[in-house]
Amino acid sequence: MVTFLVIAAAIALQIFLTARKLSPFLSLLVVAIPMGLALGIAPQDLLKTIDAGVGSTLSGLALVIVLGAILGKVLEESGAAEKIAATLIGRFGERNIQWALLLTGFLVGIPLYFNAGFIILVPLIFSLARQTGLPVLYLAIPTVASLSTTHCFLPPHPGPVVLVNAFGADMGRTLLNGIVMAIPAVVFAGPFLGRRMQGINPPLPDLFTSTTVHRELPGAWCSFLVALSPVLLISISVAADALLPEGRVRTALLFLGNPTVALLISTLAAFWWLGYRRGVGLGEQTRWLNAAISGIAVILLIITAGGVFKQVLVDSGVGAQIAALSATWQMPPLVFAWLATAVLRVMIGSATVAVITAAGVVGPLVGTSGASPELMVLAVGAGSVFGSHVNDSAFWMFKEFFNLSMKQTFASWTVMESSISVVGLAGVLLLDLVLR
Repeated sequence: MVTFLVIAAAIALQIFLTARKLSPFLSLLVVAIPMGLALGIAPQDLLKTIDAGVGSTLSGLALVIVLGAILGKVLEESGAAEKIAATLIGRFGERNIQWALLLTGFLVGIPLYFNAGFIILVPLIFSLARQTGLPVLYLAIPTVASLSTTHCFLPPHPGPVVLVNAFGADMGRTLLNGIVMAIPAVVFAGPFLGRRMQGINPPLPDLFTSTTVHRELPGAWCSFLVALSPVLLISISVAADALLPEGRVRTALLFLGNPTVALLISTLAAFWWLGYRRGVGLGEQTRWLNAAISGIAVILLIITAGGVFKQVLVDSGVGAQIAALSATWQMPPLVFAWLATAVLRVMIGSATVAVITAAGVVGPLVGTSGASPELMVLAVGAGSVFGSHVNDSAFWMFKEFFNLSMKQTFASWTVMESSISVVGLAGVLLLDLVLR
């Protein structure tokens, strides 16, 4: 009982520091160190725990996140993301515009982080709302639902990558299972809810009314191929691992499908096809790269500090007690993982911090319960988007961009995020039954 009181106090302190606007990088370290001492870790051992937490978190993680950020930046700066959106909407037509936006958000959301994808697609949403006269949330909900779903379920986004690394899951299987699970979640939380939110129709703000992009966009096939190339390479390697016999071809495909290698190849292809071949000089491409790295630096630091927090929980032996608690409650490990993460998300606000914290709390269940590591990744990912409210920066971004009241934001954004979470949990449990 004392152990859980210490953890509860540590989480409460983390919430307090978050509410006081202290950087999560500092607050996670400030909380983790006294928590470790209170849990009985000797000072000298705690220093080793901190080093182990940093090393184990960044290993196999830093390059994936950085390369994913660079690829997303190239797609953004080159206009490839805009071309993908315009092509899909042109093909689907106004009648099926929600499905076009859902697919646009999904494809843009795979390589881009939520904030970047949101900023890129918001001008498109406003433009379509003015052209068609449709309610803005009718168009916005399918778009942001796709972005949010890819962010919480699919590598190379930080949360899933952290969990894959922490749980010892297979990246390729996690990606494929995540795509299967994301489809019903995004359909329900996107077009289905979007149609029921047409009554929430705030006046359109003056944002982006005169935005004109004076540039030639890249070709559609090139844009789609570059954006989806990491997914294609990883998927091919999974198929090769399952279907091909031992040999050079299988070895080569497994190498090319390694997440770091796949992202490196895709990033180089993006610089070549979307940069050099279109007359963008090396100086400008270097600016893109530096901007991407600087933009992701804070996330990497937060993840690193979260790794320290997680390692303190692991080294203190709290994992065994958590596993025992799960057995006492007779709660399935996948449900327990979702519930623990959902509670952390509601309390802390940041999906990434909730994921990192939950990795340390529920990670031991992977080894003791026999649960699939890949499905545990997805269960935690589903829990990480539950109940978004005022302590989540994305809540305010959605509210302000779409000119919503607090009540309207809770009735749209919070409902959408919670729907993704609940449908995601149902998908995880269904996959667990199918894959057994």
